[in-house]
Amino acid sequence: MRRLPALCLPLLVTLALAACSASAPPGWTYAPAPSSSPAGSAGASGAPSGAPSGAPSGAPSVAPSASAGQSASASGGAATLTITAPVGAASSGFVPTTLDATANTPFTIHFDSQDPQPHNVQLKGSAGEVALGGDTKFFTGPGTRDYAVPALAAGTYTYYCVVHPTVMTGTLTVR
Repeated sequence: MRRLPALCLPLLVTLALAACSASAPPGWTYAPAPSSSPAGSAGASGAPSGAPSGAPSGAPSVAPSASAGQSASASGGAATLTITAPVGAASSGFVPTTLDATANTPFTIHFDSQDPQPHNVQLKGSAGEVALGGDTKFFTGPGTRDYAVPALAAGTYTYYCVVHPTVMTGTLTVR
């Protein structure tokens, strides 16, 4: 009878090790605390998107209705576009890679960096760099930053990471 518990111990240890080394993803996710960085003073709402931070959002627009990758403030004010740098973004890029905004209307870019490498978001158009409000220096994630974007003329703009400008790029279409 005393041998039974002694034989069960190696079996339990083997099962525990197998469970810990399984390749299945965990059943939970980590959401970092909100950034303590102040929002820019250009009048943007700074409200984060209601979308899950890792969800691909296709091509959201800055229309009054909120969808993945964008939202509008409760008072009907400026919209917020969310750009995510998922883990491995230095080789896979931003999510999403296309965004839409309304011409002549300021908005906020909410940058959610989930990657433990330095990243940021900059914006440029045919006339050159667009001055964004907020802390635009690159930072190591996970963390978030809100960038106040001034009212832009209709056209096509490129958003990119200064550290990884050839891989981490996207197109902002302003209509």
